[in-house]
Amino acid sequence: MEQRQLGRTGPTVSALGLGCMGMSPDFYGPADEAESLATIAAAVERGITLLDTGDFYGMGHNEMLIGQALKTLPRDRLTISVKFGALRGPTGEWSGYDSRPAAIRNFVAYSLRRLGTDHIDIYRPARLDPAVPIEESIGAMARLVEEGHIRHIGLSEVGAETIRRAHAVHPISNLQIEYSLLSRGIEDEILPTCRELGIGITAYGVLSRGLISGHCTRGSGGAGRDFRAISPRFQGENLDRNLALVEALRAVASETGASVAQLAIAWVASRGDDILPLVGARRRDRLVEALGALDIRLDPAALRRIEEAMPAGAAAGARYPEAQLAHMDSERAHG
Repeated sequence: MEQRQLGRTGPTVSALGLGCMGMSPDFYGPADEAESLATIAAAVERGITLLDTGDFYGMGHNEMLIGQALKTLPRDRLTISVKFGALRGPTGEWSGYDSRPAAIRNFVAYSLRRLGTDHIDIYRPARLDPAVPIEESIGAMARLVEEGHIRHIGLSEVGAETIRRAHAVHPISNLQIEYSLLSRGIEDEILPTCRELGIGITAYGVLSRGLISGHCTRGSGGAGRDFRAISPRFQGENLDRNLALVEALRAVASETGASVAQLAIAWVASRGDDILPLVGARRRDRLVEALGALDIRLDPAALRRIEEAMPAGAAAGARYPEAQLAHMDSERAHG
């Protein structure tokens, strides 16, 4: 599989990463643990080396799942990326973020135990903690690098100013942020800043939580604790308008012999060698489909047709509910 380096100072990994969040019954409804483990194993067998998780996914469940998978996988050939800092309650409620130095050392200790490993390859705060200067958080993480507990420092969903401040304390290998045909806000300021500083991008949400996968229908918006039940893009007229965009993209996909999902993933991968798509495949069949995107080469004519079908800014609805967007430094930065 093609390899890409995650920033000027980061590790070299497969050109596609596996996002494991959906493998915990927390964000996208029920999950099949046996199928999840089989999917992780199949991904590694096919050459994927980057596994992405968060300590708050399933409140530790996701890390334990990966820890179970690692018992039979070649740990030395894998890059494990972990987000930390989101606070949860007994019923799963959210209660803010904590990036105090003492809290970071606590979080990493628990993650190492759940994962069953002696180091985390990329460690990153899930969001900016408004109560803690980013310099203090990165300083604490730099000490963890010196001690060998983590190898590289990353960021997630922060704006250009925060990126610069963090990078001045310790080299940042990569920024994890949503980037897809429907979510292109990083192109204005965040992406240019990362390129100036030599920071890579790990792009999550490349299929907009399944919305532009080609498999989403009017009744598949989710319910209960499924994130899509509260996502603005899956609601009412917004969903209808977004699905119309998907049909336009489907017409382009049929011309290229690709599926809608493959075309959407290939578009993200085409944006630069410093951008690495994360796919949230929870089943082996979806994994196989996603891997097919790596065989697609988009020429200028195909890129033009894709952008005509799904132009920048065409999405109906925000990518997160307003209450969540208010806490995202990346959104405040570019307005």
